[in-house]
Amino acid sequence: MSKTFSVVIIGSGNVAEALAQACSEAWGVEIVAVVARNEERGRHIAQLADTEYVKEMGDAPEADFHIISVSDRAVAEVAEALPMYEDTIVLHTAGSVDIAALGRERCGVLYPFQTFTSSRKVDFSQVPLFVEGSSEAVAEQIDQLAANLSRNCYRADQQRRREIHLTGVLACNFVNALYTMAAKRLEHEEGLSFEVLKPLIVETAMKAAQVDDPFSVQTGPAVRGDRATAERHVAMLEGCQTEQTLYRLLNDYIYDSKHKSQQ
Repeated sequence: MSKTFSVVIIGSGNVAEALAQACSEAWGVEIVAVVARNEERGRHIAQLADTEYVKEMGDAPEADFHIISVSDRAVAEVAEALPMYEDTIVLHTAGSVDIAALGRERCGVLYPFQTFTSSRKVDFSQVPLFVEGSSEAVAEQIDQLAANLSRNCYRADQQRRREIHLTGVLACNFVNALYTMAAKRLEHEEGLSFEVLKPLIVETAMKAAQVDDPFSVQTGPAVRGDRATAERHVAMLEGCQTEQTLYRLLNDYIYDSKHKSQQ
């Protein structure tokens, strides 16, 4: 029978919350405690995961894994404050932080490639998890833990994680910013709510998720080569320099991509 891994989650943010719940529900994983300086959030996450709350980093109980899920800039500080248990593997969950920041002989990375929001539950079994270990033996143990949490597990060193993280910012953070931009303009110019855009957003995302190449389902004036409509849109954005610049750049990117695909 496979080993059951004991886990302590350190942090009180959205990733910590999602990971704590995933660990509490996964076969072969036992969550021992949630450690967080933010007592209100820490207790809330511990309650969601049906486990103990611990406030002080130095009081973190021994476990197979200490998983640090805090802001990138706080990883090294938190790792230094944790107790030194001989057999504990210390992990962080960041996409862009070097494994060396953990300062331990037995350490690694468990990077979940997903966007997380407090109180919004994600099917963690579908979340791609990227693993790195300080040694092959450590990486194999992290692989086993990851496999208990998700069906999609991969190895990724620091450079690979940084590239993956960049694509996540493009596909998630920047796209959501465009949703926000569109919603604000729709409300300001026409008095219509974000509800009007939701069916379009859902259909666009569903189409992209169902193909191997999202450009194959690209639509709009740029992909049609309709420069007259594009220039009209640019003129409508007069006085909104950032939006106008973004429109031109994205329009050119789509237009150029279309022509490159035909060569």
